[in-house]
Amino acid sequence: MKYAQTVPVLMYHHVSPSGSFINASPQNFEDQLAWLSRHGYRSLGSDEFAGHLAGQPVPARSVLITFDDGYLDNWVYAYPLLKKYGFRALIFLVTSWMGDGSVRPHLGQEDLPPTPEHRECERLIDSGRADDVALRWSEIRAMQADGTFEFHSHTHTHTRWDKSVRAAEKNTLMARELADSRASLKEHLGEVSQHLCWPQGYFDDDYVRLAQEAGFRYLYTTQAFGQNRAGTDPAGIYRFAVRNAPGASVGRRVRIAADPVAGPLYNRWKLWKRSLRGKA
Repeated sequence: MKYAQTVPVLMYHHVSPSGSFINASPQNFEDQLAWLSRHGYRSLGSDEFAGHLAGQPVPARSVLITFDDGYLDNWVYAYPLLKKYGFRALIFLVTSWMGDGSVRPHLGQEDLPPTPEHRECERLIDSGRADDVALRWSEIRAMQADGTFEFHSHTHTHTRWDKSVRAAEKNTLMARELADSRASLKEHLGEVSQHLCWPQGYFDDDYVRLAQEAGFRYLYTTQAFGQNRAGTDPAGIYRFAVRNAPGASVGRRVRIAADPVAGPLYNRWKLWKRSLRGKA
């Protein structure tokens, strides 16, 4: 049996017909899952992925599928489609956005709830209407019990404290974010893992130290141009954003990300292009 040298980590936010710059339509998301299924890919759980980083073997065609924030459309569209194709995924929850109430309909049922595009979700959350666009704990528990999704921390409020009027207090505030997120996950799900995703992709050395002191070991970034190999520092896990594209297009990106030769070359080329833009 062949084993993976590197595991690509896919980053999603929304699966919805509403569209936006960080959304996959249900049609394209299904096509992406179908492509992965046809080509023999397997989605890992967080424990398997952690084991891979520690040097434990995982199948050659392995991926880790992640979702950020915890939007309602993850229940309405992503969950039924992942289940249909036998894949599992991780959701990093902004715990203060999650509410109470009964489960709502999802794909395959009648009277689906609206799932607005990303900026409208942000507007509604800012206006105190997070329940209109974010998951409920009942939906989270249902997906967890089904084995389709795992749930991990994305902090409590998703705030960029370093850009706020309280930037001088950012470390104290981030420590509180991490503690509140852990307490919420423990209260509602009975457990909290060692996996954390940074809000809006921002972290620094202080934040990494605070996360590790809080009990988080596996820290997920929005940095796309690196490979998650055995021995990779778990404090800097690479992920690439999946676009609203057909399965074959995403499949090419997955293959490049996993290739031991083409992957590093592609990453160096992309970082070089980015450095040129920075000098312009």
